[in-house]
Amino acid sequence: MRIDLHTHSTASDGTGAPAQVVADAAAAGLDVVALTDHDTTAGWAEAEQAAHVHGIALVRGTEVSARSSGISIHLLSYLQDPTHPALTVELDRTRDARLNRARQIVELLAADVPITWEDVLEQARDAVVVGRPHIADALVARGVVPDRDAAFVHLLASDGPYHVPHYAPDGPAAVRAIRAAGGVPVFAHPGADARGRIVPDRVFDRLAAAGLGGIEVDHRDHSPAQRVRLRGIADRLGLLVTGSSDYHGDGKANRLGENLTAPEVLAAIEERGTTDVIRP
Repeated sequence: MRIDLHTHSTASDGTGAPAQVVADAAAAGLDVVALTDHDTTAGWAEAEQAAHVHGIALVRGTEVSARSSGISIHLLSYLQDPTHPALTVELDRTRDARLNRARQIVELLAADVPITWEDVLEQARDAVVVGRPHIADALVARGVVPDRDAAFVHLLASDGPYHVPHYAPDGPAAVRAIRAAGGVPVFAHPGADARGRIVPDRVFDRLAAAGLGGIEVDHRDHSPAQRVRLRGIADRLGLLVTGSSDYHGDGKANRLGENLTAPEVLAAIEERGTTDVIRP
């Protein structure tokens, strides 16, 4: 069974609609795919319909923005109740903060490169969450950079001259909110040190004490050394180990199914989650 538990659609910063992501997953030979857009569940209904059409199982989830020790982190929430206020209040607040942050970044960039807020909205289209990837796409469209990755090297880097922070809940608080909503929290790509600073080992202990369920170990942004480190942490804390693509369509080089999750791990997630896995 081929299981990929981390993908994005146009509801956040992917380039394919939720139905297209599901269709792409089926075409890639996956048996199970999770839709985990940033800070929103807006793509769930469309993805569910597509899962029935294409004969593939769907795990509904969200990639929740959080912060720990001053470092941005992401938590994958699987199978939560999408209406539970413990989580929806935080997601609403984070989405608003992301939007304001994006506007501020564009204002800063506009002093040095050709870009407008209208350029960004044109790229974001129907996205519920507008963020830096859409700014990157606007920069590509303007010919400022060749692709998204190039935009994040300098102009949109977290330690770059145009960086603007945004609100996100503290890591343990976000874990507790996911748990309160009946979700299963998994720490997304925590060893992606090429993206910027990563949290020290003690943060995993704090998150585990709050109810963390697993760690996304097998990810293209994790070196072999980081995968060994993260597996050791998962073993020590008794956490699930997942693997996934972090697929964004044409927005990134990540390909569906390039890293996978074991069936027994999915079974454990399904047992702990509130909502069902959608099966054809």
